[in-house]
Amino acid sequence: MGLLPPEVLEPVAAYFRALSEPTRLHILSLLRQGEHNVGELAELCGYTTANVSRHLSVLKKHGLVVRAARGNSVYYQIADPSVEALCDLVCGSILRQIEEGARQRAAFASMRGAADDSPPTKESP
Repeated sequence: MGLLPPEVLEPVAAYFRALSEPTRLHILSLLRQGEHNVGELAELCGYTTANVSRHLSVLKKHGLVVRAARGNSVYYQIADPSVEALCDLVCGSILRQIEEGARQRAAFASMRGAADDSPPTKESP
């Protein structure tokens, strides 16, 4: 990608701010399964339709989702496959970090357990 020109830094930061909210990530995760309307997303997320609608507005503003009216409903879907690729990249990295942390904790616990099982040493008088 190379060096970003200063004039694109703010739009890039705004894009990542749109992705920095857990509710919006939840919505995007659901949209990866297929398109949904606001009511469906609200039910699946457990949020109010007003809350989901507000988050969808932010996602749409930054080009992360698109909407299509069908009859009385508006359906949302992910706008760009690179959003899914980015999510896969970031989620995969975080999963690897979590797994490595778990391995380190398990190794530490087994070391502590081995130390606890060793015979007591004689203390000098």
